[in-house]
Amino acid sequence: MTFIRAWRFITLMLAAFSLSLSMTHLLELPQRMQFDQQLWVRVTVVENVYKLFGSVGAVFEITAILTAIILTFLVRDRDATFYWTLSGAILLVLAFVSWITFIAPMNAEFAKWLTDPIPADWTRYRNQWEYTHAINAIIKIIALSSLAISVLVETPYKLDRHI
Repeated sequence: MTFIRAWRFITLMLAAFSLSLSMTHLLELPQRMQFDQQLWVRVTVVENVYKLFGSVGAVFEITAILTAIILTFLVRDRDATFYWTLSGAILLVLAFVSWITFIAPMNAEFAKWLTDPIPADWTRYRNQWEYTHAINAIIKIIALSSLAISVLVETPYKLDRHI
C-alpha cells in the first residue's frame, strides 16, 4: 500500500468517525424535539449523555480535518481527485466552524443550567443546538461523499468494467 493510499484510508476513517457522531444527533432529532423541558434538560445537560462527544469526538473532528488538508496537498497534481478532496476538506472545516459558532456557545450556556435557573426561552437554545447538529451531519455526509468520490475518480476504467 502506498503512502497516499494509507493516508486516504486514515482520512476516510476519521471523517466517517466524525460523521458517526453527527449522525447520532441527526437520527435522534425527531424524537428529541418531542421531549419536554424536564426530559430534554435532564438527558442533555444533567446526565450529559454526549460527554464523550466533546473529548473523543473532538479528536475525530480535528484529526479528520488535518488529515484531509494534508491529503489535499498530497493529491494536488491529480486534477479531479484534488478538487473532490479539497471540497471534502473545506466541508469538514465548515462543519467545525459551524460547531464553534453555533453549538459551542450553547454548550457553555447549558453548563450554567446546572446551577442557574433554566431560561423561559429554553427552546431557543435547544433548537439552535439540535438543528445545527443536524446541519453539521448533512455537511459531513457531503464531505465524506466528496472524499470517497476523490478515490473513485481514480478507479481504473478497466477494473470498473469487470466488476
